[in-house]
Amino acid sequence: MAKNAVSFFWFRRDLRLEDNIGLFYALKSSNPVIPLFIFDEAILDSLPKDDARVAFIHESLAKINIQLNETGSSILVKKGKTPEVWKNLIQEFDVKEVFFNKDYEPFAIQRDEAICQLLESNESITYSFKDQVIFEEKEITKADGLPYTVYTPYKNKWLEKFNQLKPVREYETSELFSNFYKSDFSFPTLKQIGFEESAIKVKPHNLTQIAHYHETRDFPAVDSTSYLSPHLRFGTVSIRKLVNWAARKNAVFLSELIWREFFMQILFSFPKVMTQNFKSDYDGIQWRNNEEDFKRWCTGNTGYPMVDAGMRQLNETGYMHNRVRMVVASFLCKHLLIQWQWGEAYFAEKLLDYDLSANVGNWQWAAGTGCDAAPYFRVFNPDIQLKKFDEKGIYIRKWIPEFDLGYGQPMVDHAMARDRAIATYKAGILK
Repeated sequence: MAKNAVSFFWFRRDLRLEDNIGLFYALKSSNPVIPLFIFDEAILDSLPKDDARVAFIHESLAKINIQLNETGSSILVKKGKTPEVWKNLIQEFDVKEVFFNKDYEPFAIQRDEAICQLLESNESITYSFKDQVIFEEKEITKADGLPYTVYTPYKNKWLEKFNQLKPVREYETSELFSNFYKSDFSFPTLKQIGFEESAIKVKPHNLTQIAHYHETRDFPAVDSTSYLSPHLRFGTVSIRKLVNWAARKNAVFLSELIWREFFMQILFSFPKVMTQNFKSDYDGIQWRNNEEDFKRWCTGNTGYPMVDAGMRQLNETGYMHNRVRMVVASFLCKHLLIQWQWGEAYFAEKLLDYDLSANVGNWQWAAGTGCDAAPYFRVFNPDIQLKKFDEKGIYIRKWIPEFDLGYGQPMVDHAMARDRAIATYKAGILK
């Protein structure tokens, strides 16, 4: 029996139909397009059954499926090991072409290379596209072609190239929806995937206050955050629309989007930073790595209000304010002398917006071991940070209800911890 000749569009970190480059070109192909998402067991097997990010992905796919149903189509959702899923699809369909948007993490690069080889051995043609960034891989480099390792010159070069393009082209797909494969694939429940609803939810993104971002971004009690980061992570919003918008509205917010791409190109160019110090000179630092101290940090029981409020916010909601992230990360690495990889792994488990490149980049920034990092002798004083950015204690009282009822003493003296950190770094930095 003849198999249906089709193209596939493979969703990954781009969970939207609008302004999706790979999908745009898939729908312009000569074959009807099956939209596909794979819940990869290689990733899922390590996650708790109530992981809020899996629930958010499922919810986002359900919204896509509703949109597709209006065109007489549907999304094909599979669960399994990705190579096995593709082997089965090759057996079921005459797969002419496969379109997908690039992912720049080391695991994803290896996965995609393997799948492309599998598909090409089946005489299926694969096409990959730049979608989750404005500039990728080696598009922003120094004059000698080497990658930037300092943010400011990278940003300047990024803006120079962006100004030649702006506004960045956005890709209208709705006029092409008639080329979706007509189908009524069964959409699985979260339970059928092996997961359950989480008490933690991803909030809708909100751009209304971003015009004042530069004025309010350091104050955690002011609920002026965009809540965009999980949506950027999973691609439910288009980076092109965001950058075009930010370029008109707020330069500081645009700079944060550029930081995201800076860390992506660092991970792409220096994949060792995933687990190792960017600055190998720092490999000799003798970390304390006290497990009891780490547990107190994780649960928000250090006796430092801003640290504890931040960790409790993270544990209860999956979010943490950016200013507070710097404070809690510095505290772990400098006050407690626990290596950054411990904190990075904990954030990877808890953050709704967990993104490998940004998480590694920011943790190494805080530890002083990364590119363009805070100097090792900068040790944030959590009490001064509290006075500067939450003077009235609104933020800390929200997350520490017992604060006014005899809050605990700091687990470590700041002055002693600062001197110890500086001495330990000095002794451990390899010359």
